[in-house]
Amino acid sequence: MKNIELYVPELNDYWYEEKIQKDPLSMDYNAGYDVSYYGYHYDTGCIDFPKEKWEETYEKRKDKNKYFAYIRDLDLNEYVGYVNYQYNKNENRYECGILIEYKYRGHGYSKIALNLLCQVAKRNGIKELYDNFEKDRDKSLQLFESVGFRIIEIQTWKKFDKMVEGVLVKIDL
Repeated sequence: MKNIELYVPELNDYWYEEKIQKDPLSMDYNAGYDVSYYGYHYDTGCIDFPKEKWEETYEKRKDKNKYFAYIRDLDLNEYVGYVNYQYNKNENRYECGILIEYKYRGHGYSKIALNLLCQVAKRNGIKELYDNFEKDRDKSLQLFESVGFRIIEIQTWKKFDKMVEGVLVKIDL
């Protein structure tokens, strides 16, 4: 079993988020969506996160309805990814996410980190978490189901100008 912790980064630790978000291998799941937020690269899924944006992001994450933490392997003393949740006021729900850096995928970090994220959310009074992703991302679906999420809705959206099926998953905490 991996010896990991969730670490809420300080401002000077944001170099890691910048690094992972500009890595096309780590961000490929995010490519091809018609979104219009700062620094998004349609073709790779990468997101620009220059140092001048760090403080603004750091301050926004102090909101009680947001949580963001790096996944740190304590034995390696390395960050291997990150987890987060935030309140989506349009959908009236808390949505979560997990991203494991490409070189660390398949090494047993995801399930432990997602369980830790659920524990944090529960301690913070959150009753349910949601996520959505393409239906054909089998490993993602297996991960979320292994932690206790269940599919509650099949969705469709546009990716690279084609309609794709996705799933909305939910866990009661």
